[in-house]
Amino acid sequence: MASVNAPTMERRHLPERRAAAREGHSAMSAVDYIAMALLIVGGLNWAMVGLFDVDVVATLFGPGSPATRLVYVLVGIAALYSIYTAAKMSRPRH
Repeated sequence: MASVNAPTMERRHLPERRAAAREGHSAMSAVDYIAMALLIVGGLNWAMVGLFDVDVVATLFGPGSPATRLVYVLVGIAALYSIYTAAKMSRPRH
């Protein structure tokens, strides 16, 4: 009969273990999600250019338009931010 109660006791402590597992790992911020979305857009655009010679961003906003240039600049800034984030994550924690 003691084995019947053991799983319920274990379940009672799950939130505590989850909280302990989260310590030391920070969740992604809004900036991280925006950078990831921009990198995905940029990567898919480059895939379309490489595979089909179609620049989707230029097709949507017009070749050389300010909106197209803005998207390209934002994707580049997202890439630089991701380099910073990767370097920050690779540093040993004290």
